[in-house]
Amino acid sequence: MTGELKLKVAEAIQDDVNKGIVRIDSSFMYELGIRAGDIVEIKGERTTVGIADRAYPGDIGLNIIRMDGLIRRNAKAGIGETVSVKKASVVEAKKVVIAPQRKDISIRGDPRVFKMGLLGRAVIKGDIVSLGGSRRRKQSTQANPMFDEDIFSMMPEGLMGFGLGDLKFIVVDATPKQAVMITEQTEVQFNPQATEVAEEGKALEVTYEDIGGLQDEIRKIREMVELPLKHPEVFEALGIEPPKGILLYGPPGTGKTLLAKAVANETSANFLLINGPEIMSKYYGQSEENLRKKFEEAEKNAPSIIFIDEIDAIASKREESKGEVERRVVAQMLALMDGLKSRGKVIVIGATNIPNELDPALRRPGRFDRELEIGVPDKEGRLNILKIHSRNMPIDDDPKTIDPNIDVKKIEAGLAKMLEAVKTSEIVHLAKDINKEGKQFSQQMVAKLETYLKQLSKENLDQNSEILASKCRRRIAESIASTVQPGKSEEAKEIITSKLKDKRNEIKTIILVSIRELMLDDLAEVTHGFVGADLSALAKEAAMDLLREIYPDLKLEEDKPISKEQLEKLKVKKRNFVEALKVVRPSALREVLIEVPNVSWRDIGGLDTVRQELLEAVEWPLKQPIVFSRMGIKPPKGILLYGPPGTGKTLLAKAVAHESKANFILVKGPELLSKWVGESEKAVRKIFEKARQASPAIIFFDELDSLAARRGGDTSDGHTSDKVVNQLLTEMDGVVDLHNIVILGATNRPDMIDTALLRPGRFDRIILVPSPDEASRLEILKIHTKNMPISKDVDLKEIARLTEGYVGADIEAICREAAMLALRKDIKAEKIGKTFFDDAMQKVSPSVTKDVADAYKELQSQFRAARGKEMKETKPVYYG
Repeated sequence: MTGELKLKVAEAIQDDVNKGIVRIDSSFMYELGIRAGDIVEIKGERTTVGIADRAYPGDIGLNIIRMDGLIRRNAKAGIGETVSVKKASVVEAKKVVIAPQRKDISIRGDPRVFKMGLLGRAVIKGDIVSLGGSRRRKQSTQANPMFDEDIFSMMPEGLMGFGLGDLKFIVVDATPKQAVMITEQTEVQFNPQATEVAEEGKALEVTYEDIGGLQDEIRKIREMVELPLKHPEVFEALGIEPPKGILLYGPPGTGKTLLAKAVANETSANFLLINGPEIMSKYYGQSEENLRKKFEEAEKNAPSIIFIDEIDAIASKREESKGEVERRVVAQMLALMDGLKSRGKVIVIGATNIPNELDPALRRPGRFDRELEIGVPDKEGRLNILKIHSRNMPIDDDPKTIDPNIDVKKIEAGLAKMLEAVKTSEIVHLAKDINKEGKQFSQQMVAKLETYLKQLSKENLDQNSEILASKCRRRIAESIASTVQPGKSEEAKEIITSKLKDKRNEIKTIILVSIRELMLDDLAEVTHGFVGADLSALAKEAAMDLLREIYPDLKLEEDKPISKEQLEKLKVKKRNFVEALKVVRPSALREVLIEVPNVSWRDIGGLDTVRQELLEAVEWPLKQPIVFSRMGIKPPKGILLYGPPGTGKTLLAKAVAHESKANFILVKGPELLSKWVGESEKAVRKIFEKARQASPAIIFFDELDSLAARRGGDTSDGHTSDKVVNQLLTEMDGVVDLHNIVILGATNRPDMIDTALLRPGRFDRIILVPSPDEASRLEILKIHTKNMPISKDVDLKEIARLTEGYVGADIEAICREAAMLALRKDIKAEKIGKTFFDDAMQKVSPSVTKDVADAYKELQSQFRAARGKEMKETKPVYYG
C-alpha cells in the first residue's frame, strides 16, 4: 500500500541527531508501503528526504514524526507543525557538490573524508547536512538494496570526531536533479568556501537538540515565543495580549544565550541581537538612538525577536548608576518596551546572570512579563549534555574500560542461546492475549515480552552482566512490540521470526551502545554542580588528555596528513575523563572549591562509631535520599566534630568529601573575617549561595570556634564576630531551606562556640572524636607502616599497648621519626628496627593527658544533658 500521510513534527532523541533519520510509527510505515531503511519524502514549506526507522514504543499512536533540527530546517517545518510524508523516489547519486554553510570559514581536506561521512545519506539540492553518523545509518539501512556490508566497513564513526562533526555543509548541487542517495560510486566534490544557493535561508547553527537538560525550559519558551509569533489570533480570541518580554537568568554557562540562538534558528522570525555594552556611545544621545534603531528595525521586519545579551550592562538600577548616560539608556529602554504595539509580533528576550542588578521598573508585567530561571542541570540533564558533547567523539568500545567483570562474548553467546530458545508461537500467543484485552497494546506487549525473555535468559546469562542483559531484553521487546499490530497476530509470526534473527546480529551493537551510555551515566553521577559549559570543557579536556597520552607515538611528519590507522587509535577512554575531572571543576565554585582529597575510609584507623555516624548523616542523604522520604524525615543538616588536636577531625572530613563524590567547599574560619563592615557576612552568604548552585555539596568549616565564637564577647567597634554568627544562624536554619547541602564543622574548643548553633536544625549531630583506644592505635600503626620496610622484630601490638594517650597525629610522628632515626644512623639503611621505634616513642610525647581526656568527656555529657541551653560558665581551660 502506498499513499501520503500528514504527521505532526516532534524533536529527535539524542541518538538520532545529525544522522539523517526520521522515526515513524510502524503502522504508518505499513500504510506508506515502506519498511525500516527506506527513504521517505518530507514536505513542509520545502521538500526534503530522510531515512525511515520505526518509532519507539512510547510514541506509538501519537501521530508524530520525530526528526532533528537539520531535517526540520530542510523541510522548513517547526516542532508542532504538520508535514506530508510519503515514500520517496530515490536514485543513486552520480555527483554531489557540498560546501560549508557558514560564509566566515574556509575548510580544506581530502574529498574522500567528506564522502565517508556522507555515505548512506539521502539528500536534495539545497539541503543542509552534517558529517558522521554512518554507523547509525548502517543499522537503519540494512534492508536497503543500494547497500552492502562492505560499504560501511570503511567508515570509522570517530573519523569526524575532532572537528568536522559539528560543522554543517550545504548540498550545492546533486546529479541527477532529484532526491539522491550517496553511495560508494558517488563522486563527492567539495568547495572549500561557502557557495550561494538560491533557497539557502539563514545559517543553521543551533537547534533544540543541541541543548541538553533544559527540556522544561524549552517547552516554556516555545509557548511564550512561538505561539504569539505564529498564532496571534489565539490571544485575540481570548481578549489578552501575549507576553512581550522574557528574562532568562541563571548562573554563567547554563545555556541562556544558546537557548536564544536555538529559538532564533527554530522560528522563521527576524532575529536581532543586541550585545549590552555595544550600544553605548561617547556622543550625547547616541546610545539611546542606537537602542531606538534596533527596536524600529524589529517593528519594520515583524515578526521579530530582539535578544539582549548581558542586559545588566545597559539596564542596571538607576539609583545606583553613577553616570547620567546609564540612567537615560534605562529610561529609553523602559519607554521602548512598554510601547510595542505589534501585539506579540515583536518579542524581547533578555539574558543575565545577575537579575537583582536590573532596574525594578523593567521587571514588571508589560515589560519583562515572564522570568525563566535557567539553572544548574540535574543528573538527567548532565547525561543529556554529555551525550551532545560526545556525539561526534570516538569513545573506546572496550567494556573492560567500564567494568573489568563484563565479558561481552559471554553476553553475546548467552543472548544468542536465549533467542534460539524463543518459540514464536508463544510470542504470537502473548499477542493474542493482549489483543483480547484491547488496551495499551504496545506497553503490555513490551512488559510481557520482557518477562518472557528474562525467564529464558536466567539460565543463559552471567549475573555480573545483568544490567547489559536487561538493556538488550528491553530493546528486543520494544522492537518486536513495534512490529506486531493488534488483530494481526497470525501474520506477525513470520515478521517476529525474521526480527529475532536480525536482533541476534544487532546484539553486539546494543551492548556497545549500552557501554557508552553506562560510561556517560557514571560521569553524570559524579559531576555535581557542573553546568553545560563545564561539561563541554570536560569533553574537550578528555580529548586533550588522550592526545597528550598518544602524541609521542603519532610520528607526525611535516606536510603529511595523519594516516587512517593512526586516526583509528584516537579513542577516548574512561580514564581520560577521570583525568579531565581533576582539571575541570564547576565554574560556580572555582573561587571556593578545593581539589577533593584522595583520602578514603581505608586510610582512617579506628573511629568506627564516628565513621558510621558520618556515613548516615552525609553519604546516605546524598546517595540514597529516597530512604529518608520513605521514613518521612529530613536528613541532618549539620555535623560538628570536636575532640583533642590530632585525633583525625579534618582527616574524617577529607574522607567524607572523597567518598560522597559531592562538591567539597573548605572554609577556613579566620580567612572569612574582614576589616570592612559587612564584608565578612557577605562572604558567608556567598559561600552558601554557591553551595546551593552546585548542590549536592559539603561545606566544611575548619576551626569553627574562630568564626562562630559566643556572641557578646566581641569587643571590636563593628562587632564583626557577632554579625558573622548571626549570618551563619540564618543561613543554616533560616527561611530559605538548604537542599542537598551538609555543613560539617571541626573544632577542639566546642565550649567557645555560640550555643544557638548547637541545637537540632543547625548542628544536629555533635560528635566527639576521642583519643584512639588500643585496637584503634594498632589500626593506625598498620596504616602508617604499610609502605615502610620494618624489621620482623617490630611488634606493632606492643607499640599500640605502650602508646596510651597518643592520638593519630602522634602515632604518625612516631613512625616518621623512627624512619628518620634509621636513616640518621645509616643513610643506606633498608630496614627499620625495634630500637628506632623505642627511641621515637621517647622523643614524641602524647598529646592527650588524663586531664584533657576527662575535660572532653565532661563536655560530652554537658552536650547530651543541655543541648541548646547556655552552658555553665567555667574558667577557660586549655585542651591541647
